[in-house]
Amino acid sequence: MSNRSPRIEFAVGAFLLLALASLLVLALASTNGKWGFGADRYPLIARFTTIGALRPNAPVKIGGVTVGQVADIQVDPVKYDSVVTLAIDERFADLPGDTAAGIFTSGLLGESYVGLAPGGDPEPLKPGDEIYLTQPAVDLMQLVGKYMFSGGAAGSGDDAAAVDAATDDPAADTAPAPAQE
Repeated sequence: MSNRSPRIEFAVGAFLLLALASLLVLALASTNGKWGFGADRYPLIARFTTIGALRPNAPVKIGGVTVGQVADIQVDPVKYDSVVTLAIDERFADLPGDTAAGIFTSGLLGESYVGLAPGGDPEPLKPGDEIYLTQPAVDLMQLVGKYMFSGGAAGSGDDAAAVDAATDDPAADTAPAPAQE
């Protein structure tokens, strides 16, 4: 015989149902409510020289609003470019033919995403078309390195000494200036 009351068993059962419902909501939120296999999306191709930390399933945005996702990333075996396949929502099927694509980062260390900037071409991109106007990802560490190691070079002591040595040359004072025509 058990000493448990029906109220405790009911409370445990209700708690488990609530936990399962929470997991279902979390699963729906992580898939953005998409149950199918992308039937409501169409592919576009973009080539980039550098993709940085871009990964499959990264968002594709226009003006900060998500309009699709990165479906696939491959390397072209001939040109060695990164070929990124974008899955764009069907409601944005009339993107102009001169749409530009760039790889950006949300915040300083956030996720990478593909940003689209629609142009003014009256001819729309068709499914499977390539976006030719692309901007590669900016490597933040490379920029910081360039700034740190080249920023102080102009005022360094060696450069100032070289300028002083060139102006203190006695032969330079007596040599005639070249004629200008």
